[in-house]
Amino acid sequence: MENKSFWQSGHKPTLFSSFMYFDMSFMVWVLIGPLSVIIMQDYPMDPIQKANLVALPVLGGSILRLVFGFLTDYIGPKRTGQLGLILTTIPLVWGWQFVSSLDDLYIVALLLGVAGASFAAALPLASQWYPKQHQGLAMGIAGAGNSGTVFATLFANRLAGHYGSWEAVFGLALIPIVAVLIGFSIFAKDSPNRPAPKKLSQYANVLKQRDAWLFCILYSVTFGGFVGMSNYLTIFFNSQYGLSAVRAADFTTICVIAGSFFRPIGGFLSDRIGGVRMLTFLYAGAFAMFACVSTLPSLPMVIVYLFAGMMCLGAGNGSVFQLVPQRFGAEIGLVTGIVGAAGGLGGYALPLLLGSLYKSSGSYTPGFLVIGGVALACVALLLIVQGSWKRTWNARGAAAKVENVGQAT
Repeated sequence: MENKSFWQSGHKPTLFSSFMYFDMSFMVWVLIGPLSVIIMQDYPMDPIQKANLVALPVLGGSILRLVFGFLTDYIGPKRTGQLGLILTTIPLVWGWQFVSSLDDLYIVALLLGVAGASFAAALPLASQWYPKQHQGLAMGIAGAGNSGTVFATLFANRLAGHYGSWEAVFGLALIPIVAVLIGFSIFAKDSPNRPAPKKLSQYANVLKQRDAWLFCILYSVTFGGFVGMSNYLTIFFNSQYGLSAVRAADFTTICVIAGSFFRPIGGFLSDRIGGVRMLTFLYAGAFAMFACVSTLPSLPMVIVYLFAGMMCLGAGNGSVFQLVPQRFGAEIGLVTGIVGAAGGLGGYALPLLLGSLYKSSGSYTPGFLVIGGVALACVALLLIVQGSWKRTWNARGAAAKVENVGQAT
């Protein structure tokens, strides 16, 4: 096979469409996070209720990613993406016009999970167009759609202030979703190399493989940490440092930018030095940064630590998904859904962890210490499994033996 450069390979309109689908969906998925500080003025909440509100979209996304992973394998990632964009309009219309209680908000938050499920269609749509040597960068570019978080944190509270209503922000979010639906329908194409749908028994076989669960653990920390922080940091800055809703969201944006834009860099560097080695460095860095955050330093210093910590998590997302297509190339749709669901569960747990420990201790220190400790545990996990991975599918540390993707380790 001719060894083409990245930009000579694949299908650029599909790669861009995947990015835009994931980007705008991610914006909608985390919309309640920055708005929560304003919503609390209408619906007062204790720390656990606040954490639950911003965590519910992540829970919904985790559940629906499994469904979307199944659909991606059976009807194709393009049709799955179109369905996802159409369904995303439902919670947006509900949040815009029909919320009258905290229970309504909880339902809207849970339904926003359909936007988070975009991951299970967007990444396989891009991945299936590219050869193994370009998987890290392709998945990194498509996955950089998590930069949609920046639009939510930067503009949601400003728009709510401008229109005098947080509900209006849900209505405005319909505009980019409809625009992306049109563009996605025109430009995205399923790869001619898309694997044939698998039998249900084959899906069960994937779940029996240890590596699938290991990737779930790793991604629950990187992606779960990223999306959980993205949803919760506005509350953290507001309660710990007394910042206004807009200013708290602005500082959240700074941290989110690090995680979003370092995802493709993580994939790119993993193509060069190996995903396992890259992940080991990144988890160690995340441990150090969140341990520093746990000291609750001055605002300028905590932003530096959070920026660096989110950078490690974002790059880690790219590194994990540099490895996943190598190990599970033929089952990429299903495995992406499973691993993505695990990442979402991590993102659901993180706000609840921070909110619960803050309520019980009156401090964010215990929560950030736990988060740092989990990152350190991932370093230990990688050191344990890297030997068996090198002996089977990851022999060179970077370029996997794709022909062996069906082999359990």
